[in-house]
Amino acid sequence: MSRILPNNIEQARLARGYTQEQVAHAIGVSRPTYINIESGKKELTINQAKSLSSMLRISMDDILGTADGSSVFSNIMKSTEKYKQIILNALKYGAGKDGKITKTKLAKLVYLADFTWYYLNSSPMSGMTYRKLPRGPVADVYFRALDELEEDGTIIREPKGKAVLFSLIEKEAPISRLSDDELILIEKIGKAWSSKSTDDIVSFTHEQLPWQICRDGEVIPYCLITQEEPERVYGTVQL
Repeated sequence: MSRILPNNIEQARLARGYTQEQVAHAIGVSRPTYINIESGKKELTINQAKSLSSMLRISMDDILGTADGSSVFSNIMKSTEKYKQIILNALKYGAGKDGKITKTKLAKLVYLADFTWYYLNSSPMSGMTYRKLPRGPVADVYFRALDELEEDGTIIREPKGKAVLFSLIEKEAPISRLSDDELILIEKIGKAWSSKSTDDIVSFTHEQLPWQICRDGEVIPYCLITQEEPERVYGTVQL
């Protein structure tokens, strides 16, 4: 295959939160071979490109790039930055009085904001891919996003027993990529759950249809949330 843009593949992989090893396994090659593909030293076969397209939720044109050879992933990267702002504001409003929140509870607040937004507007807030994990729905990019926010000096990680706590370094969280209505929803959901435990919010998300009918590790379609009654989508939050 010609005209392939390695940078496109790398950006799409990072935006979706996958490691090189995970992608290599998915398209049926070794990690060293995949590294060569991503660096432009080796071309993809058509079947490998199709597998990559399916995994990263991008088109074959995205893999090949535009006619002038430019990257087509600016929107994906912007979505990742927006997703980080959702995380930071969920932390701001959903943390306890000490300003700290568990990693699991924070993931659930982000999920509730994203899926409630879809319930109300028929479109996701972030567009990230969520999967069914043992403690509830989590976006593929969530853990990588936390690592990057910590590396950037935006949040602090603090182990506490079996849990991991996060807190903001600055009092304010960035909002440049969020609309006023999105921010209001994140604030309402965060404050509604701030005094409740991690187990409470985990139990709530486990009772929702999206988590119940999907298999372990399976992608959770946003549209499943529309089959729920409002109180089972956002609980006691006053919207």
